[in-house]
Amino acid sequence: MTAPLLREAKGGILRLTLNDAASRNSLSSDMIAALQAALDEAAEDRSVRVIILAHIGPAFSSGHNLKEVTARRGDEDGGEAFFGALMKQCSNMMLSIVNHPKPVIAEIHGVASAAGCQMVASCDLAIVSESAQFATPGVNIGLFCSTPMVALSRNVSRKHAMEMLLTGDMIDAHAAARIGLVNRVVPANELSETVDALAGKIAGKSQAVLKIGKQAFYRQADLPLAEAYDYAGQVMVENLRFRDAKEGIGAFIDKRAPCWEDR
Repeated sequence: MTAPLLREAKGGILRLTLNDAASRNSLSSDMIAALQAALDEAAEDRSVRVIILAHIGPAFSSGHNLKEVTARRGDEDGGEAFFGALMKQCSNMMLSIVNHPKPVIAEIHGVASAAGCQMVASCDLAIVSESAQFATPGVNIGLFCSTPMVALSRNVSRKHAMEMLLTGDMIDAHAAARIGLVNRVVPANELSETVDALAGKIAGKSQAVLKIGKQAFYRQADLPLAEAYDYAGQVMVENLRFRDAKEGIGAFIDKRAPCWEDR
């Protein structure tokens, strides 16, 4: 049986590759479980500094596996218990990306739709090729993309999010960059090289600083302005006490490269 997720670690960068092209890398319960396990393991692995989510095949992910969902309609409760467990499992995995202590970069050269688009929006950064496409097409099959909406609406403006959600239309890579769903669009033959270079640059920073900074970024975004400043000020005070802050500031003053201890 083919593993749904491939792992490759090198130079502090963990590349997780969705490997179920036959199902368009759908987020089946098994795929979600594999992603969750890999994310949990990477969170505790000090050698991992940055995570890349990539894919094999024409789709980054088509979203939930609709054949799996349909098969459970024959359950005694019509599938209600399974549907609830699946949504919870998927939401927890998406939260694990956002709350992960390591930066997560999506690398996309194909279609990301429904929960697949949600996963792109949940990642910290997204670099795509010109062939990448994005959609929240649930409305076309009678199933509004309510959970993808949560991540999408926190990345793009409300009107852009609503247009995607209400029409179900596919948008191309350049439109996705224009509305802020992805960071940049590069030629297909430069995609992996560009992502590796970006991951390598980030991996060279203090892991402790990246962790506190990522956590603070998402937390302050949901606070009223004055509370956000109060919280961010507390984070700065805590960060200033880090050994790496002392080292980094000293290195800047001394005009030398810093030597991070990740604490």
